[in-house]
Amino acid sequence: MSAALLSGVLGEGKAIAQQQDPPVVSVAKPVVRDIVEDDEFVGRFEAVDEVTIRSRVSGYLEEVHFKDGALVNKGDLLFTIDQRPYEAAYDAAKSQVDVASSLLDFTKVQLERAEELARSGNLSAATLDDRRREYLSAQATFQGANASMRKASLELEFTEIRAPLTGRIDRRLVSAGNLVQSDSTLLTTIVAQDPIDFYFDIDERLYFTYAADARERGGTMQDGGSGLDVVVRIADQREASFKGKLDFAENRIDSATGTMRVRARFPNTGGILQPGMFGRINVPGSLPYRGVMLPDEAIGADQDRRIVFVVDDTETVSAKPVRTGPRIDGYRVIREGLTGNETIVINGLMRARPGAKVKAEMVTLPPTAETVGLRK
Repeated sequence: MSAALLSGVLGEGKAIAQQQDPPVVSVAKPVVRDIVEDDEFVGRFEAVDEVTIRSRVSGYLEEVHFKDGALVNKGDLLFTIDQRPYEAAYDAAKSQVDVASSLLDFTKVQLERAEELARSGNLSAATLDDRRREYLSAQATFQGANASMRKASLELEFTEIRAPLTGRIDRRLVSAGNLVQSDSTLLTTIVAQDPIDFYFDIDERLYFTYAADARERGGTMQDGGSGLDVVVRIADQREASFKGKLDFAENRIDSATGTMRVRARFPNTGGILQPGMFGRINVPGSLPYRGVMLPDEAIGADQDRRIVFVVDDTETVSAKPVRTGPRIDGYRVIREGLTGNETIVINGLMRARPGAKVKAEMVTLPPTAETVGLRK
């Protein structure tokens, strides 16, 4: 019985000793390196060029020469309007040119003969004036006939509707055999594929920041912030981000919304980006500077402020308020409160208490949290 009592006492002593052991937490030095803060905006892609295809002449649609949704090149034949009425009109106009040309030649010969007779005194001045008038009238008739023939030639040419730009064509909106009205009937649309534009809005506060950075680079917001590099991401997380450049901003701030529309242009050789698609764009919001960064898991909240737990040389915990910034490469930027030399609790915040001791296990934070794990 005394042995059992002794065993119980020893067990209680061991449990008390275990309760008094300091909690184990993971600690690390903040990541300190040159960074550029960026701002994120939601925007929409739009085609650099977009054309609605209509016919310049009326007539019955005879043939469609493309496949719905295909890529077409500038100059490709898309539609053919029934050419027979326009061929007949061209032939008629050409015959009028021939008649006018014959009349012009005849009046020219008559005028030359009259001028010769007038010089020898065998023709009156009034008759010479009549011949000159007839020649000038024949010239005007010839010019008018030529203009009519050129118009007929253009209308015949317009019966073949060709792609005005290189891009992806929509489906045909009119089938062969239907009547097409000039400048009215919508046949299809074409949108340019590469490059592609991305539009988003910034507020007045950010405009001043970006405008100052653009001036540092020797440009302005209106000419694209001197070609500032930007990155856009789309909803499909399997696709990598796309790199482009700012190339335009509107010349005023909208008084109704207090925002300014900005444009970035991206290469789109693979055709992944489509007009109308949403995306998130990251725009550099500062010049490069030495930044301090921590994982979000290392940052706690104390009412309306953010804090981190700092461990000193005696492994005692203290709370330190910080002001946070945006996320960069998987880390949260610490704008104020840390110098970068502190030892921060990054795992086990619930076990750490200000003023208490902990058992600190040092780990190393990689330069980019999104691609490399923590190393002990």
